[in-house]
Amino acid sequence: MEILQQLWKIICQLIESSGFAKLSWENYIMVAVSFCLMYLAIKKQFEPLLLLPIAFGMCLVNLFPEIMGMPTTQMLTEAEILAKGVNPASYTTTILNGETYYNYTEYGGLFYYLYMGVKLGIYPPLIFLGIGCMTDFGPLIANPKSFILGAAAQIGIFLTFIIATAIGYVAPDMGFTASQAGSIAIIGGADGPTAIFVTTKLAPELLGPIAVAAYSYMALVPIIQPPIMRALTTKKERSVVMGQLRPVSKLERILFPIIVVVVVALLLPDAAPLVGMLMLGNLFKESGVVDRINKTAQNELMNIITIFLGVTVGATATGKVFLTWQTLGIVALGLFAFCLATASGVIFGKIMYKATGGKINPLIGSAGVSAVPMAARISQKVGQEENPGNFLLMHAMGPNVAGVIGSAVAAGVLLSVLK
Repeated sequence: MEILQQLWKIICQLIESSGFAKLSWENYIMVAVSFCLMYLAIKKQFEPLLLLPIAFGMCLVNLFPEIMGMPTTQMLTEAEILAKGVNPASYTTTILNGETYYNYTEYGGLFYYLYMGVKLGIYPPLIFLGIGCMTDFGPLIANPKSFILGAAAQIGIFLTFIIATAIGYVAPDMGFTASQAGSIAIIGGADGPTAIFVTTKLAPELLGPIAVAAYSYMALVPIIQPPIMRALTTKKERSVVMGQLRPVSKLERILFPIIVVVVVALLLPDAAPLVGMLMLGNLFKESGVVDRINKTAQNELMNIITIFLGVTVGATATGKVFLTWQTLGIVALGLFAFCLATASGVIFGKIMYKATGGKINPLIGSAGVSAVPMAARISQKVGQEENPGNFLLMHAMGPNVAGVIGSAVAAGVLLSVLK
């Protein structure tokens, strides 16, 4: 009988120490959500480089919350600290009521330390450095009118900011502050690093939900954009074949990043960290004299930062934090901002179609969001559905890379006004 009691006690201890006893229903829902995101990343290949680490980080933190645990400091007696098998001389002391206590710190989880790169705003500029090394601004230089479409897509950011702020005034208990509204609105640019950078400055308490929403919508561009593009354009407009772009000289390519960073840094200093690193990476690429650095920035460095950023962003999506009405509001407003940005780009594309006598295909306006190169590929795909001989990819890359600059500039505007 005693043996059975001991066995039962061991079984109870195992159950109490297992994840089944520690996890709540919110954790299980988030694990299910992570499985859905993994499916989209692996089976559908929706931005797998981003979505897969985000989904796995989300799954891991909801099964093992301690992996994201923060460091904790306790005041222990000498006997208590010796029981932990450490040297008391290694810790500072505090005298309380005549007794000596040792300030013992428990280290945080693995993801907590990796997450510091997100929280301190280190990863986003480094991501922009890698993006700059991989970006060809030639289509934008060859067709400067693309700047208009890249700027038009940012309308979704500012309209969403106005709406989210208005909700906060009308219903303070359910709405958001101006700083929170700015952080939510930047999701409309479909630029994860920019959304993280802005949120760390304006509303760090919302960093997890905003980062997950921003990267999720980047990955879901192939699902969200096409219905909007088809609804706002006619078959005739979608079938327009655009002329070949002019060649761009090497001197133009070298001068472009230098001119852009000077102009942006002078007009919007808050956008300089993102735009500066983007243009530095592009100068590495176009100069042709630092090939080794260029390859490192766009391959090894970019891949390492992407892994760290993805898993730690996903690890912020714990059940209790993510499954709240506030988070659902952020997700809804982020989706609204992204849809509005896509629609704004297409509408301005239609205006340019009329102004040029039918020489501009309005579909390239949807690429004005910052999801490079996915948004440009969607413009190409929808265009070829109407006209198999239509090749819009290079034309769409102009607004697409303009959108990268535009979202960073929009971030600078929000930061200069709100921080």
